[in-house]
Amino acid sequence: MKAILEGLLFVVGDEGLTIGQICNVLNIDEEESKKLVLDLKNDYEDESRGLRIDYLGNTLKLTTKREHKEYYKKLIEEDNRALSQAALETLAIIAYNEPITRIKVEEIRGINSSNIVRKLVAKGFIKEVGRENTIGKAILYKTTDDFLDYFGLSSKDDLPKINEISKQQEDQDLFMSTYKE
Repeated sequence: MKAILEGLLFVVGDEGLTIGQICNVLNIDEEESKKLVLDLKNDYEDESRGLRIDYLGNTLKLTTKREHKEYYKKLIEEDNRALSQAALETLAIIAYNEPITRIKVEEIRGINSSNIVRKLVAKGFIKEVGRENTIGKAILYKTTDDFLDYFGLSSKDDLPKINEISKQQEDQDLFMSTYKE
């Protein structure tokens, strides 16, 4: 049963599990569920383990050990999530026009974007959210919470307004240009 609980915690990821969910899925009572969680939690206390079970927001979650945070930080800093200019353009088009098809993104950019869209999906910045109700049923894409996190936005409403971007671009062009008399 501990192995099943461990697998369940892994599968639900950040969502976590409540004691009630554990009882329902494993078909056990609350007391047995709590004992099972405690047994698994004790197994993770061993210093040879890299994970632990935390009780966060009324849910049990599988998390990493705090004492290893320097290694996790190093991995994240080495994570090559830097975005190319083309990827940034594509993300901007999707963010301001979502849900949108790859074909529409290509119409706006004027260049094939299938490879970039694929990479953005792989990086978790965009996701498929359905299909267009037209012939061919093209896939619709939308930005994800990872996109918001990466750019430090709490919601899509925090994106700069298009007219603000145009004004900033005009100011920058004026500043960067050189006048010849």
